Amino acid sequence: MSDHDEKLILGVFPDEEKAVSAIEALKPLSWKLDRVHSPFPSHRILEALKLKKSRVGYFTLAGGILGFLFGLALAIFTALRWGLIVSGKPIVSMIPFFIVGFEFTILFSVLGNVIGLLILNRLPKYEDLETYDPRFSSDHFGIVASCGERDQEGLINFFRTHGGEASALD
Repeated sequence: MSDHDEKLILGVFPDEEKAVSAIEALKPLSWKLDRVHSPFPSHRILEALKLKKSRVGYFTLAGGILGFLFGLALAIFTALRWGLIVSGKPIVSMIPFFIVGFEFTILFSVLGNVIGLLILNRLPKYEDLETYDPRFSSDHFGIVASCGERDQEGLINFFRTHGGEASALD
């Protein structure tokens, strides 16, 4: 089946229970679950989707390590560049430089986290706006699934029998 034969069907559910039951019932069937919209973070929907663990933490860790090394290098570089000797202390004194390294760790961790979110979620995405209904921001749940053109009525009926409204997207 080619991509142009795929039809997107939007199911709109009035409560979390019906949306979770539709997600669980959809999994063993031949239709493909594309996206789920929720007005609030739902642990029950996340459990039903069985998503794999996010890799954003690796971006945060890499940013933190780079930040610490950059902060330490910056403090050492500036101390050597100015060469101020205070009370006979060494120019490169590691204890105060760890404070600078710590601050850069926090800064670069946050930046790494934001970059990871943008890259892994492929943001910004404007092409998926057609599957969004404003009711998903207040009190309804949405499930977008794809099927072949000849299965379109079957998927619409599936959403309706599970307590939701259903419509085909262009």
